[in-house]
Amino acid sequence: MLKVGIIGYGTLGRSISDLISSKQAGDVVLKAILVRKPLNSTELTPVNCTITTDESGFFNQNLDIIIEAAGHHALQLYGEKALSSGSNLIILSVGALANIDFYESLLETATLHQKQLIIPSAAIAGLDRVAAGVLGEINEIRLITRKPPKSWYGTIAEEKVNLETIKEPYCIFDGNARDAAKLFPENVNVSAALSLAGIGFEDTTVQVYVDPTIDKNTHTIVAKGYFGQVEISVQNNPFIQNPKSSPIVSMSVAKVLRNLTSALVIGV
Repeated sequence: MLKVGIIGYGTLGRSISDLISSKQAGDVVLKAILVRKPLNSTELTPVNCTITTDESGFFNQNLDIIIEAAGHHALQLYGEKALSSGSNLIILSVGALANIDFYESLLETATLHQKQLIIPSAAIAGLDRVAAGVLGEINEIRLITRKPPKSWYGTIAEEKVNLETIKEPYCIFDGNARDAAKLFPENVNVSAALSLAGIGFEDTTVQVYVDPTIDKNTHTIVAKGYFGQVEISVQNNPFIQNPKSSPIVSMSVAKVLRNLTSALVIGV
């Protein structure tokens, strides 16, 4: 049985915790959760799990896997510490890896301690196909992300369009994946994951839309190369509590955990 810890207990952290508690994440046990501030005494928490603000106490739990579910700053703050404590690290704030120095530092730490950085498919599909396809020549990898206005509050999108009155789809970004990941740290982590699976941040093109005609977070991947061509489009129901993300993200983490403890592994 693998011992798991989670950094962050917001919408994603709670959803991952629930999936582990309901035995949908394989033969794993949730041992500890690191939070920024103590939880309200009335909040429901997982049984037999330490919830703490104490970094040392968390990283001394001898965890097999730590899941980062708390944003770019948390990954930058705790990523190397997680690896050096002897844990493999599942990363959800993949956009933070657009910072070359930070990415290389994490890789160096993982290699030094013989641990893995694990990036789930999360909000998109087809990363396995893209990662296989780059073993041959790739001509193009493109991502088109569309989200309804409610998913863009609190982001740079508010400076580009009136989210209250917008009536037609509006492109708020057209460029490469590195710039997309930096501009939209909570909304376009998928561009970073696609870049790492494929041909890199500079050569992966990204378009981002505020789209009032849809009610789901939509991502379309187009990839062309020696392997052929693939176009994959997913429509994700957003979390009610946090429309910037989707339940499929935590479900993807549960799949990763299940794969690590299952006799049968599919889709890698």
